[in-house]
Amino acid sequence: MPAAVARIDQTPFEVAITGLTHDGRGVARRTDPKAPHDAGKAIFVAGALPGERVMAKQTARSRSFDEAVTLEVLQASADRVEPRCAHFGTCGGCALQHMAEDQQILAKQRVLMENFERIGHVTPERVLPALTDSAWGYRRKGRFSVRRVEKKDKTLVGFRETDPRFVADIARCETVIPAVGDKIGALAQLIDNLQARREIPQVEFIGGDRMDDGDNAHSGIALTFRHLAPLSQADLDALAAFGREHEFAIFLQPGGVESVHPLWPADPRLVFSLPQWDLQLKFRPLDFIQVNAGLNGHMIQHALDLLAPQPQDRVLDLFAGLGNFTLPLARTVREVVGVEGEAGLVKRARENAEHNGLTNAQFYAADLSKDLSGEAWMREGFDRLLLDPPRSGADFVLTQLPLKQFKRIVYVSCHPASLARDAGYLVREKGWKLRAAGVMDMFPHTAHVESIAMFER
Repeated sequence: MPAAVARIDQTPFEVAITGLTHDGRGVARRTDPKAPHDAGKAIFVAGALPGERVMAKQTARSRSFDEAVTLEVLQASADRVEPRCAHFGTCGGCALQHMAEDQQILAKQRVLMENFERIGHVTPERVLPALTDSAWGYRRKGRFSVRRVEKKDKTLVGFRETDPRFVADIARCETVIPAVGDKIGALAQLIDNLQARREIPQVEFIGGDRMDDGDNAHSGIALTFRHLAPLSQADLDALAAFGREHEFAIFLQPGGVESVHPLWPADPRLVFSLPQWDLQLKFRPLDFIQVNAGLNGHMIQHALDLLAPQPQDRVLDLFAGLGNFTLPLARTVREVVGVEGEAGLVKRARENAEHNGLTNAQFYAADLSKDLSGEAWMREGFDRLLLDPPRSGADFVLTQLPLKQFKRIVYVSCHPASLARDAGYLVREKGWKLRAAGVMDMFPHTAHVESIAMFER
């Protein structure tokens, strides 16, 4: 037991849960019997829901709040359900499996609205209906940690535990696409039988469309094995055989991202389709693609509906990636310009435009967190703006854009705090109206909040 934990009084205590943190833990106040009029210090209780009374055990403390874990639910919330996964509470991949799905998305909506109020000091004129899709077997991209545990005489493959020092001992995952989630045990056994089992720290998975290439047919799913030492021929043969058996494309990563190369098949094609727009997007095994394929299609349509582009419009798409929004936009407007910071993604976005016969989509590489005054595309006129920034948000690029040229802005966000901050800038400093905002459940059963907002001048 770590010394810091050993010094904490871990005597079980009863507490009433009054709220939910942004990372899915119950919120309570633990009063001191010697100071009954003191509201008490906040304590965040893993595994507890608002309205419950639980027995808990303290696990950590800080100046402003303490942390605890639920030992027993004494009075359950009506929103509590039985988690589908036997590893829930130990595996850190999910935080909300014990909460009814319809209540999870309402909790995420509350997080978004609280961030708008607390950080941005803005309120949307309209709250959009939550966007949802299948809550299970949706995760088509992710990274498994790998650890050889000598005490157990086995190799563990899975997500990190709630204590990130450890890898969860799981054989399957309910949220990962079944072709991968059902084979975690087989993957662990494969690695355990390799000579290099101690030299493989992680395996990344990514899934697209099935590829029927004769002898090279594969499911459209790629596994990338990171390895810290050269692999023997026996290990290479075992990995390739595993790929053939399960129809996975197998890639190796001996160094940085640029070192990734295929093992089997020799030249696997990875693509995913957006059938609503008759599009097929090529990608590489470590590229960013939206995790939830079903939700992604709904999200693109949702964003385009909010942006309301007209046939003669020129649209600017920032943080464009592979062209996930850019190429569907190209089907509907005169011209669209996508800007992305990662040169490899820009190259593939251009290839995707050509692959789909689109000549009205232009792509540029630019670091959108830096000075953009020298960029030629910055001086071109646009009618509408769509942006899908990383967690850090888009504050710097928004300060540089000539915002008066846009009729509408649609902002897709993976972090409600940065969206709220940027919404505050647009509304309170630049005179825009936050017409609508809502949440999208890209990561069911996790505390991750994906959201979308539409602004008009």
